[in-house]
This record gives sequence, C-alpha cells and structure tokens, in this order.
Amino acid sequence: MTIAPDIDSRVSGLPKHIAIIMDGNNRWAKANSLLGGSGHKAGETALQKIVEHAAKRQIDVLTVFAFSSENWRRPEQEVGLLMRLFVHALDKRVAELHKNNIRVRFIGDRARFAPLLQNGMIEAELKTVTNTGMTLVIAVSYGGQWDVAHAAHQVALQVQAGQLDPQAMTTEEFQKQLQQHIQMSDLPPVDLLIRTGGDFRISNFLLWQAAYAEFYFTDLLWPDFNGAALDAALEDYAQRQRRFGRTSAQVEAHHA
Repeated sequence: MTIAPDIDSRVSGLPKHIAIIMDGNNRWAKANSLLGGSGHKAGETALQKIVEHAAKRQIDVLTVFAFSSENWRRPEQEVGLLMRLFVHALDKRVAELHKNNIRVRFIGDRARFAPLLQNGMIEAELKTVTNTGMTLVIAVSYGGQWDVAHAAHQVALQVQAGQLDPQAMTTEEFQKQLQQHIQMSDLPPVDLLIRTGGDFRISNFLLWQAAYAEFYFTDLLWPDFNGAALDAALEDYAQRQRRFGRTSAQVEAHHA
C-alpha cells in the first residue's frame, strides 16, 4: 500500500516525535476468547496501520516499544512467538516501509538476539537508510535504565582513554557528553508518549528522551488502537501548553 500524505494534517501543534508503549495484546486475546498468540498477531497488524496513519499525518519520528529488556522474563513459548513475528515483520514489512520512503531504525541491546535477527535488523536499516520520510524506531530488548547506563559507560571509556578530563566534568558537561551517546541522540526528543492498555506508567521506556514529553494514557488495548484513536491523542496534545520550566505568561509572550 502506498501512503499518501494528508496535506492538511501538518498543522501547528503536531508533535515531531511520538513514542508508543503498545500494551494489551494478551488481554485483548483473552477478552476475545483467543489464544495469547492471536493478540500479538493482532498487535502487529495494528502497528502497521498506525505507522501508515502517522506517516499520513507527516509525523517526523514514531518510536514503538516492541520488546523490553524485561520481556525476556516472559514464558519461553511467548518469547519464541514474538521472535517469529519479528522475523516475519523483517521479511514482509520492511520492503513495504521502504516503498513508502520510511526509514527504519532499531534501538536496544541487540546482543541477546539470534544472529538471524541481528542481521535482519542491520539489513533493514541499510535498506532504508537513505529514505527521507518518517523515521520508524523500533525499541527491542530496550530499557531506559540500560540506555543511560550504556551511555555513561561510553563516557567513562573516554575518560579512561584520556579524551575527557574528569576534573572538568561538571553537571552540564556530563549531560552534554551523555547526550552524545544516548540512543536516538540525532533525533528530536519525544514530544508525545502514548500508552495503551489502561496502565499509568512508562515501564522503563525512554527515560532520557521523554524527559519533557506530554503523556497520553488510554484504556484501549493495543490491537484496538487505530487511526481515530491516534488522532484523538494528537488533538489532546494540541490543546496542551508546553512550558519547559517557564511560566504560562512567558510562553504566551514568546508566541505573541
């Protein structure tokens, strides 16, 4: 399917970067008297539709929480199913994303995946690297605490190599150095973080990148989250005033 941009959708107030915690697949399957695997398959279909809709709305970056570092604790059978769905998505969906000029990226600890999947991720990124449309970031084996710790480790290695002076490591300098190594450092920060499934937490997702994000929680289970639901989140976001530490009066004066 070719994605035609919605020309009227790029209005003031749209977020540049949306992140989604896709929660509720298993509960959706249970509510519909289906096996748990059916929920994950339905969730993959829902993701495809949301990617298409976000691209039509001309969102710059869409980041989705596909598999957390904690998800390895799930039953072996469920993890195996998720890995098979991952392979299927790499085989079938990447070509479609490439056709629609969408760039694909992965963040997270890839070392825990089988070589087949690691190679598939590399191939997907290389295939789409020159695309200029929306960037789809897929977080796999990812955790926000791992991300910050990994970045801090890179800074420590620079200090050890004599490339950074530890005596000059002020709070501001450390933040500057850390930012260079954090996942998605070259992309805009998260503006809007959406969580489906009714829970009110971010579950160790994008702790650094979503520091000033607006949060939107919905009771909809992920397989039921569609384009209309995304539009409702965007409409809600457009009504919010983002102050970044300033007062309302300062924000209003800046935009006057």
